Amino acid sequence: MNQSLNLTMLTDFYEITMANGYFETDMANDIAYFDMFFRKIPDGGGFAIMAGLEQVIDYLENLSFSDKDIEYLRGKGMFSEAFLKYLKGFKFECDVWAIPEGTPIFPGEPLITVRGPLMQAQFVETMILLLVNHQSLIATKANRIVRSAKGRSVMEFGTRRAHGASAAVLGSRAAYIGGCMGTACAISERDYGILALGTMAHSWVQTFDDEYQSFKKYAEIYPDNCVLLVDTYNVLKSGVPNAIKVFQEKKPVKMGIRIDSGDVTYLTKKARAMLDEAGLRDCSIVVSNSMDEYIIRDVILEGACIDSFGVGERLITSKSEPVFGGVYKLVALEKKGKMIPKIKISENIEKITNPGFKEVYRLFDKDTNKVVADVITLNGEEAPGGDCYEIFDPQAVWKRKKIVNFYAKNLLVPIFEKGKCIYDKPSIDEIKDYCQEQIRTLWDELLRFENPQIYYVDLSHDLWEMKHKLIEEYQHI
Repeated sequence: MNQSLNLTMLTDFYEITMANGYFETDMANDIAYFDMFFRKIPDGGGFAIMAGLEQVIDYLENLSFSDKDIEYLRGKGMFSEAFLKYLKGFKFECDVWAIPEGTPIFPGEPLITVRGPLMQAQFVETMILLLVNHQSLIATKANRIVRSAKGRSVMEFGTRRAHGASAAVLGSRAAYIGGCMGTACAISERDYGILALGTMAHSWVQTFDDEYQSFKKYAEIYPDNCVLLVDTYNVLKSGVPNAIKVFQEKKPVKMGIRIDSGDVTYLTKKARAMLDEAGLRDCSIVVSNSMDEYIIRDVILEGACIDSFGVGERLITSKSEPVFGGVYKLVALEKKGKMIPKIKISENIEKITNPGFKEVYRLFDKDTNKVVADVITLNGEEAPGGDCYEIFDPQAVWKRKKIVNFYAKNLLVPIFEKGKCIYDKPSIDEIKDYCQEQIRTLWDELLRFENPQIYYVDLSHDLWEMKHKLIEEYQHI
């Protein structure tokens, strides 16, 4: 994402009409609390992965209305000069808490909480959702694909299929967080340090008079890393034999073949046998062509001889489920120093919000360091602890469990204080390593692609009581 571009106006227009409304009713500086959370894990998985926080921080640090923005709004003929003057001097002054990138996340729990002047806390909704929804979606999909590869490398190859430039760049960033080892997107290495990878297209092979000459010239130019695309004409009759001939003649330091079409199980088995018979056991086999976690899982089970995968469109667009579905809801207001919890009620149970200013704790078993459950509490409430802590299903309170021999970790960390960033942003490699470390704390039952075990996000007793008291109050309206 181009940080020199002023993205303040990349927002839903109703954020501006509401901002003006708050201004006209003298509510702009009332203190509000908003939570960003999501309701459903993509692809029916057991967990999602938090991503996009770095870009949220960049956005909030550069939030301001330019002269061009003010002129555009003036031209709408809807807003007073007093409001436009207010926007001209706009300065972000909110407090922000967030779950760090790379953390496994679950429905219903606050991923980001914003506290501050109502107009400001409301206005940042669109970009927070845009950035976190997109990158969390791609990081989650990438992790599913990486886990399906069973230790084999996965490269993100989706730049040309992404939904626009920012989706390509930030999608490759998210895919790296999710576990991919590199990307085809060159700008992502320049800007984020993610290894850029790639060799040749079919057009390189077609440009030469014959396939052998194209392979030979490529090996001469890139003797340290020579991966040849062998499916332009015929994988087994010409592609692999010509690659073998070139490898034996030129002896590149690192060699490999890539297959981008056909029955990859059959072709890789045959190709592996041909390479081994030629004494080229160190030659790797890379496969691309509309891969996803299910195809990768199946071809591995079928005995395909593959060392690494290039995954494009089904990763960068999360083709199987292309919407993350995070939302941003008001959960409390402050009036004369007193906090007033707010709730949204719906006939759909999953759309009823959790009111109030909250904390999110993850409970871990002390012996295994595996996750047990997440608990949402009210801010200031005593953290889960002691010799025994009882959790219960918020939707079926008779389902209860006593947790012993555990420790609790607060997932929400301070990001901004009165508009100033106080968070040390980790490097992309630190985020990726942290993600892998945190996934190791999940039980295998949560890692299943189909019908994973349900992971409970419970409410503390006090929060549950507050929520249901508010529901009862609104039932009488």
